[in-house]
Amino acid sequence: MENGFPIEEFLRLRIGPVVMKDEVEYFREVGLQQQITLTYALAGHAPDGSRFILRHEVFRPEGQLSARVNSAGGWLDLAARKLIAPPPALLAAMNSLEHTADFAFLPSSIRRPGQD
Repeated sequence: MENGFPIEEFLRLRIGPVVMKDEVEYFREVGLQQQITLTYALAGHAPDGSRFILRHEVFRPEGQLSARVNSAGGWLDLAARKLIAPPPALLAAMNSLEHTADFAFLPSSIRRPGQD
């Protein structure tokens, strides 16, 4: 929202994020009603922004890593039901996210004429 993309802007543009895969690793137990800290960072994306990997990490109160979730997704054109490159302002907002130490560039999901 602070980068100019409240839900109304996604609705106006008729685009939205789609998660295609989540991978969860569990390291430490979190108890009921225990305070946690949740972080997120960009672990990878295609140069055109059509695909991305977001990493969420869950930390216990004393700072121990409890879980890591990697979510692979892309930007979906809601009318065409196809992955698209996001508008430049949204790509810039994604690029402004903290990057993980193992950040990687991904191939584009945009099919160009003549590609098999």
